[in-house]
Amino acid sequence: MMFGRLMKNDRAFAFGVVVFALWVLLSAFAPWIAPYDSLAQDIAGRFQPPSAAHWCGTDSIGRDILSRVLVGSRVSLFAGLATIALSATFGMIYGGIAGYVGGVVDDIMMRVSEMVLAFPGIILAMTIAAALGPSLFNTLLAMVVIWWPNYARVMRSMVISKKQNEYVEASRALGASHFRVFFKEILPNSLGPMLVLATLDFGNAILLFSGLSYLGLGSPPPAPEWGAMVADGALNFNYWWICTFPGLGILTLALGANFIGDGVRDLLDPRLRQGL
Repeated sequence: MMFGRLMKNDRAFAFGVVVFALWVLLSAFAPWIAPYDSLAQDIAGRFQPPSAAHWCGTDSIGRDILSRVLVGSRVSLFAGLATIALSATFGMIYGGIAGYVGGVVDDIMMRVSEMVLAFPGIILAMTIAAALGPSLFNTLLAMVVIWWPNYARVMRSMVISKKQNEYVEASRALGASHFRVFFKEILPNSLGPMLVLATLDFGNAILLFSGLSYLGLGSPPPAPEWGAMVADGALNFNYWWICTFPGLGILTLALGANFIGDGVRDLLDPRLRQGL
């Protein structure tokens, strides 16, 4: 019910949901709806502008850009979801342990997270990805390394505020173990802010992954990926369609994810929910 009211009253959130759902559907059926093989080369037909034969034109070696954008959406969506899921999972466990145990353990664990945060995120990700070599797995690993401290810090603050509540004390008085208290009482009541942070970070994860791919640190060629396609367009700047359409994919998906994040924040905030 609240979701339906939010869709009706918040046009930005509705736009984000529609755009994100559309990209999910396109990526799911990309191999079947793509008009051409995304890897097929046609040197004689390179640099063709958008036309009836190639709706988004062709690139420097004659590959159909529309097909590559559709197939490449799978990589970008997977990269964004995998980065946020892994970062949030590790960060929640790490920050939850630090906040629940407290004391010296908390101090040491938080100093480690602050060491990671002390480095500029994009520079650290570039260093890790370059050291490990260009591949999808290495790029995701680099993104997770720079992203998990944000979730750890939020989770730690939530655990510290929740572990003194009466229902937690009652659970302890009934003989519940620390494991049960954390996973049954504290963690479920701390997921709201984590969900908001995850939805807001999804668009940023796609932008970062595309930026690393633009620099040649993402999926190796000839795999279609939006950032690498924009980089190819930058090398052939006179042919505007090469970078325009993958760039529009990055823009719409990141914008839709950010709109969804704003809507989820409003939905979970009691002060903002009253206006829905």
